[in-house]
Amino acid sequence: MDIARLRALRELSSRQTMAAVAEALFLTPSAVSQQIAQLEEEAGVKLIERQGRGVRLTKAGEVLVEHTERMLLVLDEAKSDLAQIKREVAGVIRVAAFPTVAAALLPRAINALKLSYPYLDVVLEELEPAEGLASLSSWQTDVAFVDDLSLKLGGKQKNIEQVSVLNDVLYVMLPSGHRLASQVSLSVSDLRNERWALDSASSFYAQFVVNLCRRAGYEPQVNAAGRGFEIVSAMVAAGCSVTVIPGLRMAHRIEGVVAVKLRPEIGRKISVAYRKGERGHPAIKVFVDQVVRSAAEIAVA
Repeated sequence: MDIARLRALRELSSRQTMAAVAEALFLTPSAVSQQIAQLEEEAGVKLIERQGRGVRLTKAGEVLVEHTERMLLVLDEAKSDLAQIKREVAGVIRVAAFPTVAAALLPRAINALKLSYPYLDVVLEELEPAEGLASLSSWQTDVAFVDDLSLKLGGKQKNIEQVSVLNDVLYVMLPSGHRLASQVSLSVSDLRNERWALDSASSFYAQFVVNLCRRAGYEPQVNAAGRGFEIVSAMVAAGCSVTVIPGLRMAHRIEGVVAVKLRPEIGRKISVAYRKGERGHPAIKVFVDQVVRSAAEIAVA
């Protein structure tokens, strides 16, 4: 059985439509459909069946995906073993990271790696945790940063491992001249009458903040929904809004704002995830080790 067709079936088990699989594998939907049809011919049994606008796997398809997971794990282990034999940390490592990690942590880590391993090229792509995890599972990236605030690693990611990088806590970001700026801590209830700026680029995080307000008994008055932190921070610095941000956002000084710890404390654990079969890959190992060291340096600073 062709490994590319098996991978297409595996993607179909989680994405459920030919179009979604095609996008993940950089193919056309008709090419994916043809691969599945050829795989069914090779297997001699139906592997999928229509369900509404999508498809679902038959029992035979589910069994074949389980075997595919093990085969792909072994292939990753083989690549890692060969890389160890070469004894050279080189090549390209593709990294998926959400904005706070990408801005606060990765430049420091990548620069340190460049000095120690000049033949290792790190390519960074900004993706939210769920997107990064999907990209990792589809072999589109080699490592992905995730946090436990926005997702949990479930059964569908059984071939994914993660290493804890750092713990982050949330802060209220206020204009420096705000009447509450001198407080040691603030609750979401204290911000009931404020106008809010939210980063809508991360739909999950924006909804998380809205839900914090709703649990405090009110609907936030949102006067800015920017696709990125630049607009949010500008609105707060100008005195137009307040917001809730991860502590990592304050790793770089922002003029005109202050950060006050949220009460009660809300934290998140940030981890770096990779495929189990590549745990011994030299490039993955040095990258993860350096990220952990760089995170410790940020915590000390």
